[in-house]
Amino acid sequence: MKQRLNILLLLLITTLSIWAAEFSIVPPRTVVAGQNFTITYRLKNAESEGSALKVAEIEGCRLLYGPATSTMKSYQFVNGRQSSSSTVDYTYTYRAEKEGTYTIGPASINADGKTLRTSSATLKILPPDSDSQSSDNMTGSRRDNSQQQDIHNVSDKDVFIRILLNKKQVYEQEAVECTMKLYTKLQVSGINAITPPTFDGFLIEDVDLPANINDTEHINGQNYLTAVLRKYIIFPQKSGRLTINSGKYDIEVVQYETVSMGYFNTRRPVAKTVHVAPGNLEINVSSLPDGAPAGFTGAVGKFALQSNISTESLRTNEAATLTLTVKGSGNIKYLKEPVIDFPTEFEQYTPKQTINTHVAGSSVAGSNTIEYTFVPQAVGDFNIPPTRFVYFDPSTKQYETLTAGGYQVKVAKGANSISSAVSQQDITAKNTDIRHIKTGPMSLTFDHNPVIFSWVYWCFYILLALLLATSIILYSKHVKFNADVTGVKKARANKVAKRRLKDAEKAMKLNQTDKFYAELLQALWGYLSDKLSIPVSQLTRQNIQQNLADYNTPQQLIDRVINLIDECEMSRYTPELAGSSMDKTYNEVSDVINEMENVKK
Repeated sequence: MKQRLNILLLLLITTLSIWAAEFSIVPPRTVVAGQNFTITYRLKNAESEGSALKVAEIEGCRLLYGPATSTMKSYQFVNGRQSSSSTVDYTYTYRAEKEGTYTIGPASINADGKTLRTSSATLKILPPDSDSQSSDNMTGSRRDNSQQQDIHNVSDKDVFIRILLNKKQVYEQEAVECTMKLYTKLQVSGINAITPPTFDGFLIEDVDLPANINDTEHINGQNYLTAVLRKYIIFPQKSGRLTINSGKYDIEVVQYETVSMGYFNTRRPVAKTVHVAPGNLEINVSSLPDGAPAGFTGAVGKFALQSNISTESLRTNEAATLTLTVKGSGNIKYLKEPVIDFPTEFEQYTPKQTINTHVAGSSVAGSNTIEYTFVPQAVGDFNIPPTRFVYFDPSTKQYETLTAGGYQVKVAKGANSISSAVSQQDITAKNTDIRHIKTGPMSLTFDHNPVIFSWVYWCFYILLALLLATSIILYSKHVKFNADVTGVKKARANKVAKRRLKDAEKAMKLNQTDKFYAELLQALWGYLSDKLSIPVSQLTRQNIQQNLADYNTPQQLIDRVINLIDECEMSRYTPELAGSSMDKTYNEVSDVINEMENVKK
């Protein structure tokens, strides 16, 4: 019996060590016309080397030689278990003859008693540089940078940065992918953002990029190595022509100079700083179409709606939760809570919102969950109507309405509730004693003065009249104050800014750099918006300076405000430059807001 178990165990180990054979293609992403390149066909985990290899001809290319075969095998023993793998590479060398995009057809090979095939692949051949010297440099830089990048005056055609948008005609709140891309013919050793990009009139979402992978692109007759520097998903907040300022950058490039060493020459690297300012880019933003259905609160994208209630049977003074979940892509992080028409007998609490999003392609996707907690105060059967959620779909250019939910809630009497029909107790008065009737003269007298003749009566009415007049005056002032929306915002500007500063202080103590500078920016922008009576989406550095000057603000204070905004934006979008001066920046923002409070128009 033990011998049989050992045999079964050996068979199991042998089975685990056998992998199914795979056959795949490893093509280059891009090549330049006139260059040589290789394509590798890889056979993995076959019991023996393959045979009868057939590869398809590639249009626009000439086969130079191949295949060159290389084999690699590996064995592993882990916890008594054996595993093995093998790889056989068949490499062909081609020369790119003609630019264009071509299809590499499937290749086939016989292995393990069956025919394996690769999938098709796409090969893009770029045209050579318009001048042969640049083309040689480009080709040589792939072989050996130290032998090709001779020292010369670097121009804006050698290295530059472009702002790329996936679309330039969008609607308000529609997601736009914005990419900052580097193009270079030289070896780059470092990039410093002197002035970070600004997105006035946009809400932005940073995209976490993987490790930069250089690729080759052909632009204006030249081939460039490219790398994505930053990527954002931006949401325009108003219609019209909005401008994206890309900022300014210092790019460290490496060139080589020839140095005579007597009998032979050597080459040494020389670093050089290139100042790059990509310039501004405009985007056309259309306003949302008229005729939005009731309940539309600014959702733009593609969404789905789900509804759930914790229970439909409960008692008075017991809490229940109705949960709405909006899923999809678009401005999902900035959705407002849909309004639910709860019965008036239900006490409601502030909804709790949970956002879980991620960048998906050129938009932001995920879920936005809102929990509505309510407590019934009366007994009976109540109806919670279905919830309506309205959004605008840019792909169809139409408003869409989603409905979910609709519940019949039964409420029974709770332990601490009072019901007039049940809880009242009858009171029985028992008058068993017989009281005696008084006899004899009654000696009745009239000794009563009317209250109207009392001074206390008139003092009471005079006091009531004064209170009524005071209430009317105070109420009139309150109504007039609330009607002046601009005045209300100005009065509350400092209070709102201090609340933001408290949030920034908490983030500073937790060393949350990105959140700290985000809260400081919101405190500054929000305070200036309320103080100057300008919507946040319309605030720019230019109109801030102009309005502060019209507000009789000292020029020194105006410069401090603009410098603080630039410093916070740079530290937020380039955290490597933030340093350890958060407390200094926090105190500076607080001092500036306090000084602005003393400025009167």
